[in-house]
Amino acid sequence: MPHFGRIMSAMITPFDATGAVDYDVAQRLAKHLVAEGNDGLVICGTTGEAPTLSDNEKLGMFAAVLEAVDVPVIAGSVGYNTAHSIDLSQQAAKLGVHGILSLCPFYSRPSQAGIEAHFRAIADACDLPQLIYDIPIRTGRKVSTEVLVRLAHEVPNIVGVKDAAANPGETAKLIAATPADFDLYSGDDGLTLPFLSVGAVGAIGVATHWTAPDHVAMFDAWEGGDIAGAQSANRRMLESFGFETGDLTPNPIPTKAMMRTLGFSVGECRLPIGPAPEGLEDRARQIYSNLVNARG
Repeated sequence: MPHFGRIMSAMITPFDATGAVDYDVAQRLAKHLVAEGNDGLVICGTTGEAPTLSDNEKLGMFAAVLEAVDVPVIAGSVGYNTAHSIDLSQQAAKLGVHGILSLCPFYSRPSQAGIEAHFRAIADACDLPQLIYDIPIRTGRKVSTEVLVRLAHEVPNIVGVKDAAANPGETAKLIAATPADFDLYSGDDGLTLPFLSVGAVGAIGVATHWTAPDHVAMFDAWEGGDIAGAQSANRRMLESFGFETGDLTPNPIPTKAMMRTLGFSVGECRLPIGPAPEGLEDRARQIYSNLVNARG
């Protein structure tokens, strides 16, 4: 089994009418996501609007979700400042989180040597299992396959990668070159099924906020050898994958709109992402209706 289960949501951070973090809604949402089929939750990642949250807000989110659910809780406690990432990860560990999502440093565009040293320093300072988050479209740097392979073999508590690099061919090479217990999680909902075909073990998703039952069906079918069934489940989620982000409505604007239509008072996104455009909730209702109808 994967270290943290098969299906995890990178959970949104709810805000109240004043723009403050709403920890009560966070707990209700976390319970709902687990009931829908999520095996774990990633808290205060990109979808959780981490760049807009203070350290105290992040620690508050970790504590609230840990109290609410009994599944693995992965802390988005790593950013572009290595020393700060170490400190926040250590504080998260004291709260009882089960793992760390270790983001490739963004904006500063370090060398591969600097990226590797960043990951090693965090892993050395915090002995929790860590997933490296490789998302070059946001960070400006791809973590090289060579660095990932070296870390997988040499750092015991680096246990996997959330792959949002959008290159299934390179992903296949990475899986072939890393130990059998090094977990590859899809970080791109639209590529989860292709990634399964080359050896991925799970997904850390966004649309999983409302498609978790369909992800469960897809994984169950794939693991049972029912390729057509897996393809069918993936097809009915394609509209949701297309909805979850875009130039006019970047992630997590659509997910917050969707969850509002499902009865969760999660508020709007903080600036610089900002509020949803008019009509997005109507679109969310239609997409969810289409998904439910397609389940049969």
